[in-house]
Amino acid sequence: MNALTDLFTLDCIALESAANTRTEAFAAAGELFAKQTGLDARAVIGFLNAREDLGSTALGAGVAIPHGRVKGLKQPIAAFIKLKNPIEFAAPDNEPVSILIFLLVPEKATQQHLEILSSIAQLLSDPEARKRLSSEQDSQKVCQLLQQWGSPQ
Repeated sequence: MNALTDLFTLDCIALESAANTRTEAFAAAGELFAKQTGLDARAVIGFLNAREDLGSTALGAGVAIPHGRVKGLKQPIAAFIKLKNPIEFAAPDNEPVSILIFLLVPEKATQQHLEILSSIAQLLSDPEARKRLSSEQDSQKVCQLLQQWGSPQ
């Protein structure tokens, strides 16, 4: 079992999102989280923007991990969005972003929060995993890849 096993569900995977800006991508994530948890989509966007205002969460190589702390949230939750068209995201390599993994954690985040972020960063730093996530067209297969990444096969 790894830190990502229980984090992703099929209803939090969006492939071929039409978002053309960071604002639109955050709105899409807000809607996914609202459906999944009942959180207010505007509040989710606010949490994501508050963290992004501290510095870009883009890692380079076309990926980003927007995340935020949410008051009242009991467990970490995540969403995966693959964009139809890459967007500018102030990445360190100046490359546009097309894969976003959004993470929301309880306001009083713990060591678990850091472990999850580390696991997501390791996943997105793996060229083979990025290639599979970029090319996969089946939401269920993306969900499985995210849940099983790093687990012994």
